Amino acid sequence: MTSFLKSRPALWLILALPGLWMSWRWIATPDAYGYGHAIGDSGDWAAWLLLLTLAVTPIRLAFRKRKWAAWLMRRRRDLGVASFGYAAFHTGIYLWKKASFSAVLAEASEAYLLAGWLAFALFVPLAVTSNDIATRALKRSWKTLHRLVYPAAVLVFLHWVLSAFDPTTAWIHVGILVGIEGVRIVLQMRQRVT
Repeated sequence: MTSFLKSRPALWLILALPGLWMSWRWIATPDAYGYGHAIGDSGDWAAWLLLLTLAVTPIRLAFRKRKWAAWLMRRRRDLGVASFGYAAFHTGIYLWKKASFSAVLAEASEAYLLAGWLAFALFVPLAVTSNDIATRALKRSWKTLHRLVYPAAVLVFLHWVLSAFDPTTAWIHVGILVGIEGVRIVLQMRQRVT
């Protein structure tokens, strides 16, 4: 049992639980938990997992000798793919609601949707190449490609700020993103000096 809890399938089960819960609530109680809740919650989970994915590098730099930091580093791609999974769920809910390509196209130029579509477009190649085969095939280019996560993250949070009824929570998360990236930059600069 203990080995299962430390395994990748266990992590994926844990990462899937919020999505399963959202799906069940939407199916079981569509009047109480409808489109607005489903699209909001799926977007929140995509953003939270993205923040966690981005936090792995500063955590690894700050806690190099800790086993849990090494474990997080080994699972960073899993967290990133899970973030993409929730972003895809979020996008799928939006497309389901619109139910027509012309309706989606008509709204695509609105700033909050444009930011969301651009973020999603940047995340697709990252998700597709987040596996060992792609890492080996792309070699050094893999790391360069995966730096797209930074502009994608900016677009994700821009999408959230522009689409929120009350952007306060979105701005708090922007602050967390800035904090994570600030710590990462400082720790990487220190590492180069030493």
